[in-house]
Amino acid sequence: MHLSNWLVFCGLALLVTFTPGPGVLLAISNSVAVGPRRAMISSSGNAAGLFIVSGVAMAGMGVVLATSATAFLALKLAGALYLIYLGVKQWRSKASILPEAESEAAPSPRLPSRRLFIQGLTVALTNPKAILFFSALFPQFLTQDAPLLEQFIVLTGTFATCAMLAHAFYVLLARALKKQLANPKRMRLFNQGSGALFVLLGLSLLRLRNKAA
Repeated sequence: MHLSNWLVFCGLALLVTFTPGPGVLLAISNSVAVGPRRAMISSSGNAAGLFIVSGVAMAGMGVVLATSATAFLALKLAGALYLIYLGVKQWRSKASILPEAESEAAPSPRLPSRRLFIQGLTVALTNPKAILFFSALFPQFLTQDAPLLEQFIVLTGTFATCAMLAHAFYVLLARALKKQLANPKRMRLFNQGSGALFVLLGLSLLRLRNKAA
């Protein structure tokens, strides 16, 4: 892959990953609920999901989703329902922003690392936008004089790294604002607001149409 192509791809990847979406919102809500370090576990799951989604897209699933209304609808419904589920769960959450406050009062249940990882993985895998995005984007940067597997690893690794950087930025931002969210009333508003955003993102997937529609 030519360096100039890679630099253009980096710029596009940073723009896309820093634009708030389901993965970013999940990272922020987990940062508030379980802390910045453990929030990055879900972001690692999201990055792993991006590799799977990218591989699926390059294997031709993007074409299937673009031409098969049934396959597209099934994945769209799965993604939408999962985001809505996360939204309802976040809306009803009563987690405190301050770990020390939790320890002094009633201890809140600690989410297992595996569950956090699966959260991020599922958000990536059930987003049809991601598969269509990779299907449309990658052909623009692939060159015929280089092995396909090598280009897949470079492009997907670059995109996943940009996603991790974006999540880390938003996680640290949420940590910087924790004092403003320490008030229980503000915390409740944050949970309700982020929960509503999850639901809206899920509903936005229901409005997504494939190319065959």
